[in-house]
Amino acid sequence: MSLGVLGTKLGMTTIFDPETGNAIPVTVVQAGPCLVTQIKTKETDGYSAVQLGYSELPDRKRTLNTKEPKEVNKYLSSPEYGHLSNKGLPALRHLKEYRLDDVSSFEIGQTIGADLFEEGALVDVGGKTIGRGFAGYQKRHNFKRGNMTHGSKNHRLPGSTGAGTTPGRVYPGKRMAGRYGNTNVKIRKLTIAKIDSERNLLLIKGAIPGKTGNLVSITPALIVGQK
Repeated sequence: MSLGVLGTKLGMTTIFDPETGNAIPVTVVQAGPCLVTQIKTKETDGYSAVQLGYSELPDRKRTLNTKEPKEVNKYLSSPEYGHLSNKGLPALRHLKEYRLDDVSSFEIGQTIGADLFEEGALVDVGGKTIGRGFAGYQKRHNFKRGNMTHGSKNHRLPGSTGAGTTPGRVYPGKRMAGRYGNTNVKIRKLTIAKIDSERNLLLIKGAIPGKTGNLVSITPALIVGQK
């Protein structure tokens, strides 16, 4: 496993290759900055990993009605706020772990940004796809429609869903209407076309999951034969 970075999808645009003049469609991603919020080792947690936090929250307090009233951030639960504040870190909206073999080079509060990558490198980008709500057979599974001629009573119906008495049920996994989208997807081996380290921007060739403002995780691409 390798360290990645959390980011926000800002949208798509086009850049041009200065050598060939070809137009390159790219997705602009705000990659970090992320803070190291926890370092896990085999001795303390049973495995080694680095936890990153992303997207600092406004400092808005609320008071917990407990025997000993205490203030926590309005947007975080008490355990989450304590996990960060005890280390002197700000309130962060997103936390994610990346498992590593060696965590000795990291420290709490360290900043990770776009400079983690290099131009031309291959990366895997994971995120949630756009949610399309409850969709029917044609939109969700690309089914054909029925005849639209006079007298036809099957236009967008699914047709038969299974056998009769035997087995007397519909098999699990049958393609039917249901929730479409809003699933975790990872697009593999995308190329970083350009990096703006000052503003922590990555220009990734091609499309990535989700709509503008979507949270994504960017990690170096896993090549066959590598761990």
